[in-house]
Amino acid sequence: MKAYGPDFYNITDLLSSEELLVQKTAYEFVKNEFMPTIQEHHDKGTFPFELIPKLGELGFIGSALPEESGGSGVSNVAYGLILHELERGDTGLRSFASVQGALVMYPIHEYGSVEQKKKWLTSLGSGEKIGCFGLTEPNYGSNPGGMVTRCVKEGNDWVINGSKMWITNGSIADVAVVWAKDEEGIIRGFLIEKGTEGFTSSDLHGKLSLRASITSELSFNNVRVSDSSRLPNIKGLKGPLSCLTQARYGIAWGMVGAATDCYNTAVEYSKDRKQFSKPIAGYQLTQAKLAEMATRITEAQLMVYRLGRLKDEKKMTFQQVSMAKRNNCSIARDIARTAREILGGNGIMGEYSPIRHMVNIESVYTYEGTHEMHTLILGQEITGIPAYDN
Repeated sequence: MKAYGPDFYNITDLLSSEELLVQKTAYEFVKNEFMPTIQEHHDKGTFPFELIPKLGELGFIGSALPEESGGSGVSNVAYGLILHELERGDTGLRSFASVQGALVMYPIHEYGSVEQKKKWLTSLGSGEKIGCFGLTEPNYGSNPGGMVTRCVKEGNDWVINGSKMWITNGSIADVAVVWAKDEEGIIRGFLIEKGTEGFTSSDLHGKLSLRASITSELSFNNVRVSDSSRLPNIKGLKGPLSCLTQARYGIAWGMVGAATDCYNTAVEYSKDRKQFSKPIAGYQLTQAKLAEMATRITEAQLMVYRLGRLKDEKKMTFQQVSMAKRNNCSIARDIARTAREILGGNGIMGEYSPIRHMVNIESVYTYEGTHEMHTLILGQEITGIPAYDN
């Protein structure tokens, strides 16, 4: 961390040589291969598909999964550092890796059949195949248990009807992990391949956030799949929620990366920009802002570092993940805004990253569980009383 941003509490000293190398590799990849093109992709609303094979080659997809499941077998801290660097570049890049690894490869690894694992995991980990995760619906986001997508058993087949909204990678996916309720109200997961009759997707246009990311709606009109497409080792809401825990873990790390990039940009700019008799970094008001930004980043760094070690020890809880996702999204949101302020009028220009991070964070603040939902998760853990309907 120390070579790439603030590290006031010497977290770098706690990282293994492998973790340091992983971060260095990810940092250099983002700097040399992604950053030269990000503003163009942001302006055009496109994703850099040409980088997907390199993400796979470097082991940045599903990194903490074992090698036999298409991953790299690195520690969860190393995995977090990868997402930290990808989001330092842009949320669209981290979102691609998060969905592919945490929301597609993870459920296949954890709940899939031997045949499903053989068919998909290696090709997903290499980036040869792309996946998406269909849980959120037009009218059911914070309450996924209310989903109206249905699956009906007919002989050895399942017939699926419904729709999913706000799906990252939806229109480019070769396979979709889709969650639907059966006739008894039990939630089940399916792997639905691109080209299956009745399965269509359409991209959402006009976004002012997550512009370098593909966001889609999925539709299922009497989609018939065999029982071999069902994830056999899970049923109920636990399945999709366990996937979200994996993704939220990555978001907590990614937000530190976005905040760090905003902070670095603000520090550099404030040292170069002169007003009146000296650089604006020399004024008390600017230093107060930078001190607060550094403190908040340190707080977020310590939280995700400890969370990663707990995850490696298999002691992490979803409530701890909720706290980190909630806290770090809020921190990054504030830091991006403050960095934009320090840059003044230049802060709204595309050549500087804070404004792009700022609009992206507005989406991250909401997706994978809103700030309010994570607040209620923590509230229930603290009091033992749920504040929302079951």
